[in-house]
Amino acid sequence: MQAQFITLDGIDGAGKSTNLAVIKDWFERRKLPVLFTREPGGTPVGEALREILLNPSTQAGLHTETLLMFAARCQHIEDVILPALERGVNVVSDRFTDATFAYQGGGRGVPLEKIAVLENWVQGSLRPDLTILLDVPLEVSMQRIGKSREKDRFEQEEAAFFNRVREVYLNRAAAAPERYAVIDSSRSPEDVKSGIEAVLDRHFSAHG
Repeated sequence: MQAQFITLDGIDGAGKSTNLAVIKDWFERRKLPVLFTREPGGTPVGEALREILLNPSTQAGLHTETLLMFAARCQHIEDVILPALERGVNVVSDRFTDATFAYQGGGRGVPLEKIAVLENWVQGSLRPDLTILLDVPLEVSMQRIGKSREKDRFEQEEAAFFNRVREVYLNRAAAAPERYAVIDSSRSPEDVKSGIEAVLDRHFSAHG
């Protein structure tokens, strides 16, 4: 079976960190080779850019922020994602380009067509085989962010920002249902876990 590129995405407070553990457990139980990584980050260059992008004191223009995201992604693809897939290792990334469309496009207002140009340039034909989108109502997201550690540069945004982010995520999922699996992560942890496992079971059965 060809190695699969899977991404986990969603607005802040959707429960990505918790459910990455669910995905890790799923792969471990099946003894499937897998590499876990994240964006922005995944490489020394990417992690350095992550520090800049998430730091609340950073003052970056809209286009600068978007270009830095893709700079980190370019290094990530070249150094981590493609080499792993070519070795037959599945890759699971905590965020990928959907987040740029949602946050820089929906949240910040960068035209989506400009992001699409960068996507095609940096990624070529590479797209996730499966994107698990964790979705929660805004009030749940805000409540969870409020309980978290010190907020990063994006988590400090207003509710209207996250409404726009969520709308883009859901629009993208609706436009390509063959790639996206939307999971209501406001449900109980056990229900969310079962939902994610069912999605992975179906995906790997179909691509086995």
